[in-house]
Amino acid sequence: MLDRTHWKIGRRDVNFLVLAVVTRRFRVPLLWSLLPGGGNSGTAARIALMTRYLARFPAGTVRLLLADREFVGDKWLKFLDDNGIPFAIRLRENLRVVTEDGAQLTLFARLHTTRKTRFFSGRLWNDGAADGPLLNFAAKRLKDEWLIVVSNRAPRTALAAYRKRWAIECLFADAKTRGLNIEDTRLTSPRKLDLLMALVTLALAWAGRTAHDLLGSREPERKTHGHLAKSWFRLGFDCIRNRLRTKPENAIRAWLRIAKHRKNPRVV
Repeated sequence: MLDRTHWKIGRRDVNFLVLAVVTRRFRVPLLWSLLPGGGNSGTAARIALMTRYLARFPAGTVRLLLADREFVGDKWLKFLDDNGIPFAIRLRENLRVVTEDGAQLTLFARLHTTRKTRFFSGRLWNDGAADGPLLNFAAKRLKDEWLIVVSNRAPRTALAAYRKRWAIECLFADAKTRGLNIEDTRLTSPRKLDLLMALVTLALAWAGRTAHDLLGSREPERKTHGHLAKSWFRLGFDCIRNRLRTKPENAIRAWLRIAKHRKNPRVV
């Protein structure tokens, strides 16, 4: 998953573009870059981050790349498609597309009479042309807006998978207000912030592994409304803190198991 997390230290913006791996149990940053200012990421920054990923891992390791409405653009989507990276990215309703029948419309204009889920193919319109890859679009009517997803994979699969995108927001919450409180460090130096994110990544992986060791194949307890009483991160994080206070040697066992399975370690 690809997203940004942003906070301010006085008048200074701290703005991370983060590529994270998310599975059923774990959510951990893989690569990141600091963006200037507090605005959205540009196409060049996204491509640079994904290029770093592809230099270390084959495209086949990406089951599906999920991203929100900020992460669009014909050059960006063409880069992903040309490199064989499957994606499902949400779109704004005001984007123009050219469908297979040659009609050029905004997504809102195409969908405003639709009352149910809709699937179609087309190309994004950019600067008077639509020369990008032919992509699949899936649109679902929500309460007061459309959920529109573009993908180079089956549209039904993309639409179903996109609902998992919230997991990266939970990752940022684990790193910030609901867990590690990285904003409280008050760091503004890019070099120190980069190191901070690396340490946070190790801590998140450690907490996840600890929770896995605690529960094995079991799932965490759920409250009556169906939500988890504690997240995987919180279970592992609380366990590590308790062990550090009582038996520190037990706290590192889960971490040692992570290190044991590493092969050809290298700095990323």
